[in-house]
Amino acid sequence: MKDFAMSVNLRDNEEAIKQYEHYHAHPWPEVNAALKQVGILDMRIYRLGRRLFMFMQTEDGFDPDVDFPKYLQLDERCQEWENLMGTFQEPLPEAKPGEKWTQMKKVFQL
Repeated sequence: MKDFAMSVNLRDNEEAIKQYEHYHAHPWPEVNAALKQVGILDMRIYRLGRRLFMFMQTEDGFDPDVDFPKYLQLDERCQEWENLMGTFQEPLPEAKPGEKWTQMKKVFQL
């Protein structure tokens, strides 16, 4: 099993933050099914202010560069979800050009 930590910011807008949380309290079943299909075993998203932190556990063969694009193609609702969530998000200052969620480096494990 692999684990990943990623981060992104939400737009600085209280209504957008409320909408984002509402969507994640009621995720679309097609999106959840597709995430599992590409090898994501567990995914959790936490928020502090505008900052989102996502923790994922995946199958050993999971590769974000390959499997996230594959997930988007499994059901048209997945691309629709990503487009919608993108309206609420903005990249971190540390993000590379074109990068949405920025992968974090593991620095400690107990």
